[in-house]
Amino acid sequence: MPQTGPLKADVVIIGAGSAGMSAYKSARNFTDSILVIEEAHYGTTCARVGCMPSKLLIAAAEAAHHAHHAGRFGIRVSQVGVDGRAVMTRVRAERDRFVGFVLEDVEGWPEAHKIKGSARFTAPGRLLLDDGTAIEAGRVVIATGSRAVWPSAWDALGDRLIINDDVFDWDDLPGSVAVFGNGVIGLELAQALARLGVRVKLFGRSGRVGPLTDPAVTDAAHAAFAAEYRFTPNAQVVAVERQGDAVVVTEQVDGHEIEERFDYLIAATGRRPNLDRLGLEHAGIALDERGTPIGWDRHTTRIGDSVIFLAGDAAPDAPLLHEASDAGRIAGENAARFPFVAPRHRRTAIGVVFSDPQIAMIGQSHAQLEQAKTSFVTGTVDFTGQGRSRVAGRNVGRLNIYAHRVTGKFLGAEMVGPAAEHIAHLLAWALEADRSVQQMLDSPFYHPVIEEGVRTALRAARDAMDATSPAHRPCLDCRPAA
Repeated sequence: MPQTGPLKADVVIIGAGSAGMSAYKSARNFTDSILVIEEAHYGTTCARVGCMPSKLLIAAAEAAHHAHHAGRFGIRVSQVGVDGRAVMTRVRAERDRFVGFVLEDVEGWPEAHKIKGSARFTAPGRLLLDDGTAIEAGRVVIATGSRAVWPSAWDALGDRLIINDDVFDWDDLPGSVAVFGNGVIGLELAQALARLGVRVKLFGRSGRVGPLTDPAVTDAAHAAFAAEYRFTPNAQVVAVERQGDAVVVTEQVDGHEIEERFDYLIAATGRRPNLDRLGLEHAGIALDERGTPIGWDRHTTRIGDSVIFLAGDAAPDAPLLHEASDAGRIAGENAARFPFVAPRHRRTAIGVVFSDPQIAMIGQSHAQLEQAKTSFVTGTVDFTGQGRSRVAGRNVGRLNIYAHRVTGKFLGAEMVGPAAEHIAHLLAWALEADRSVQQMLDSPFYHPVIEEGVRTALRAARDAMDATSPAHRPCLDCRPAA
């Protein structure tokens, strides 16, 4: 019989990205009364326009970079050419392959569970689709993701204004690009395009470099990047306008106004959660001044005492695939098992920027420790002279490790340097295991490896603790020191 009246489901999931897909799989373990509403594309931001296509572009850039610099090892490369069309053909083809795997997963879901369209609340537990369909939901999981934002004045740039999503649909590489935003996306794209022969300038305004908060590590990162391409972390931009098919950026430099023309402006100036179009006020959800739901619990993903759960990039959480998947799993389970709502463990914070040198953030940042007035010491290694890094010609960067001044517990780290993506995992696992600096030093370190730099930083942290309070610091592990 045809459907009459509103659709009904125990669990309604809005959004079918990383968090939404994870929520669906989790909820299906407890109920088959599920609806997933998706207004655009099924699949993840990571596969379509994020993690994977950006790494494909970076891989091509690294190949070109290594070929250009092979001479320092005595290897003569007569000519290095970048075929922009071939680069982008591979990026798009492999991107589509990754997306295909995600779509195959969604295609296996029952058709009765999938609805195309946009939804908004009309009352607690009631949703209305853009085609007029009403839905009654026992519980709702919001996994609507986020979207890029930029100054409204830039709208006048028309098709010369693009975001990272657009880059991966290019047929060829442009001649020049202005990248605005010195966060993760801006850093990765600016360097990759520069290495592929595009004239690039990266404009920031915060003075920061990616997610780094430690001034010493930030300085090391800026020095490394600025030596390779033009990067101003605190640019004084006077005007951005379109002239013909070009974007003209006027910048104040040393008291003088300098104009430069670019083919495109890439806006990597931040993202906002896709919550403003959901009518959350009709669901009884209070929002703060930034439009974020008040009372959201990261460990249950529940908003206050409501029957609404929030997960993924739409939540005030780290915008990372593994965090979105974890949050989606928690949201789906708690929504399906409601009123039983259980807090779940969230993983140790870890973040990586796939620049060269790479950036890594583990656990508590320098800024968080300072803000909390934590008593901590810093152990440092400068990779300039680190053995294996120097052998490979990757001896750039700095690692700062933070440890509690009294207990010796490892608290977190910030790093720019070689193999940061791998070192970050070792440090995150140590933090997850609640290890002390001494216990970490008692772990094995092979020779010669880049990880020996971690040991150098750990030793420096231990020495700093010994220098400040050797008589009062407890013996956490009295085995022979490393």
